[in-house]
Amino acid sequence: MTLFKQIYSLLFGLFVLVMTSLAYFQFTETRNFMANQMESELNNASTSLSLMLKPHLQTGDMVAAETLVNVIFEGGFYRKVSLTWLANKQVQEWENPIVVEGVPQWFIDLDLFTSQSSETVITSGWLQLANLRIEAHPGLGYQELWRVMNNTLLVISVLFLLSILVLHFRLKTLLTPLNDIAIHASEIAQRVFNPDMVLPKTAELKTVVEAINSMSGQLKQVFNTLDNEVDSLRRDNLIDGVSNLPNRQYLTGQMNSWLTEPGYGGLLLVKMDWLEEIHSKYGYQVRDETIRVLALRMQEQLPSIAESVIARIANTEFALLITKGERQDINLYLQALIRLINQEMSKAGCVPNRGFAIGVTERDGDMQASDLLSQADNALQHAATANKASSWFDSQHLQEFNREQWRDRLVTAINQNQFVFQWQSVLDCETNEVLQRELYCRLNIDGKQVRAGQFMPYVELLSLGSQLDRCLLESVVKQGILNINNEPVAVNLTHDSLQDPEFHTWLAAFLQKTEFAEQIYFEIPEVAANNNLAECIHLAELIRAGGAQLGIDHCGRQMGSLSYLQQLKPHYVKLDQSLAFYSNNQQNNELCRALINIAKGLDIKVIMTAIENQQQLEQIQSLRTAGYQGYISAPTDVLVQDVQVTAEVY
Repeated sequence: MTLFKQIYSLLFGLFVLVMTSLAYFQFTETRNFMANQMESELNNASTSLSLMLKPHLQTGDMVAAETLVNVIFEGGFYRKVSLTWLANKQVQEWENPIVVEGVPQWFIDLDLFTSQSSETVITSGWLQLANLRIEAHPGLGYQELWRVMNNTLLVISVLFLLSILVLHFRLKTLLTPLNDIAIHASEIAQRVFNPDMVLPKTAELKTVVEAINSMSGQLKQVFNTLDNEVDSLRRDNLIDGVSNLPNRQYLTGQMNSWLTEPGYGGLLLVKMDWLEEIHSKYGYQVRDETIRVLALRMQEQLPSIAESVIARIANTEFALLITKGERQDINLYLQALIRLINQEMSKAGCVPNRGFAIGVTERDGDMQASDLLSQADNALQHAATANKASSWFDSQHLQEFNREQWRDRLVTAINQNQFVFQWQSVLDCETNEVLQRELYCRLNIDGKQVRAGQFMPYVELLSLGSQLDRCLLESVVKQGILNINNEPVAVNLTHDSLQDPEFHTWLAAFLQKTEFAEQIYFEIPEVAANNNLAECIHLAELIRAGGAQLGIDHCGRQMGSLSYLQQLKPHYVKLDQSLAFYSNNQQNNELCRALINIAKGLDIKVIMTAIENQQQLEQIQSLRTAGYQGYISAPTDVLVQDVQVTAEVY
């Protein structure tokens, strides 16, 4: 029971007790008063009537005596009058039934007034003439007692209602700060730091609010400090000091991570010898300022054409990794880059289209970072040798299908649930027990199993992501994959699903009717959380309301703040694979540690990824993550009722 209800109940009980006592006191006092009043009236009437009857009794005038008694009896104050003549023992009686107007019969039947009577012997000297007995009528007592109690109860009821209303609103006003304190404390426990609470007027609550505000501010400062530490470590280890662009180490980690997933894009290597000309003419300070301006303009203009990572990898060399873009997008990106470089050369007094070369290569199938860099470097060398602004690496790779052919095949395979599933275990760092299984899928297209790395780029290009996720989730439930093992199954959602309101509505209904909803973990990439935070928050609420859990994939890949974790409140995060690459460097281990500390401070489990062997596993033990994942425990086929089916969704 809440404090409000307890205080309300206590005051309500005390009020009822006081009002009941008051009503009882009023009732008993009124009844006693009326009883005494009837007794006094009865005695007075008996004495008066005896004196009035005496002359008529002395003369034996029975008619006059009866007339006198009738006059008094008709007043209605007496229930029964009995006159006994002692001379001849003749008895005369007058009697009224107990009928009281305006008083319910049940109240009369309570017998609240005892029978009262007065008996008097009328004498003349020493001679006894008659015996007069008068019994009081209780009607007047019942009427007066009923009237008084009605008025009393009416007043008490009005006071009761007014008191209840005043008490309710007054208590609500007084306890509002306490309720705010409880909500604020609960939000602090969930690592949500709102602005300081307004100090209440109540002295005791004021002290509590001050303590809560202080605690909230200190905890917020701790998390801000950790976030700043992550940013500082990134700048120290992964940012080029001159251009404020990511350095070679960051670029390599991003390429390694990007190439392990399905995707499409390319790499541009740029060598700008004209910067050395600036150096020789004006010195390194002017050159560095030129690099800063050039880097700023590249960051402002190029990412709007295609998603990219821009890095400075040497004094006069830059690398631009396009993480999502087709060949025509890369070409537009290249042309914009050439225009930008020429503009800056003109400002610096250099001749445009000279003194720089760009090598371009496109991602093709399964590639390693070294392959991509080698191809881009070959293209760069060809451009420099041929004295050209840019050159493409010609892989002479022919696409198996064009876009429309991919659309037809993908739509058919998805709608017919041609999924083949595999899953990979996420293991506990201490016990090596399975924490969850991440689900990967392939599609049967034209009788062949096509890996996600081949078809997912076209799923994104053709905006088929939400359709894929719907059919995949339905297939997972239909094939009973959720109840094969006790461990939850992690499913990666596509970018289309995150931004599709219809998919959100469908997912809410799907989770409500799914028996094993608590066995599903939905993963969204960090880039989506940063770029579409509002949609992700809404999706996270739907997922939790349906009984499932939310996870963040590729945590730490982006260079921005981790404040989104406080708003999304995921169940766990998976550190980006690039951080496993960084772990070879002790300083970068500190970056991992800072990221882990932020997540743990928000009560979020941390899973390390890209753990390939026992040596890597031993290296991350000191980080004390909740779990790890990688080819140290390779993906395995999912077997459902002796039918081979495959476990992830991108």
